[in-house]
Amino acid sequence: MQWIYLLIAAAFEAAWTFSLKYLDFQKIKTIQWNTAFSMNTWVLISPLLGYIFFGIGNIYFFALALKMLPTAVAMAVWTALALVFIKLADVFILHEKWVWQEIGWIALIAIGIVGLKTTGKA
Repeated sequence: MQWIYLLIAAAFEAAWTFSLKYLDFQKIKTIQWNTAFSMNTWVLISPLLGYIFFGIGNIYFFALALKMLPTAVAMAVWTALALVFIKLADVFILHEKWVWQEIGWIALIAIGIVGLKTTGKA
């Protein structure tokens, strides 16, 4: 179950990263009270709400995984999975191009994740 918690935490970490990418405090500062409940306002603050939601989810599930896994293993796997999720989102959602060298390095990261999973204490 700890590996599922770690997987969920990494997904939240990737979503949290993308909420930071789209967060724009300058636009949020322009919101006025008389337009606070308009659709445009919700579009402006949705990255901030995502930042809060995904950040809390990330911390929660990572903390659950840390209770059952060695800290170094959990940290390495969580970071690597988040990186892989971010790259997959870049390619499949934001339509960025794959670079063959990136595929090779990500494959090495995946091999490292499998190695840590199989040799780490559960």
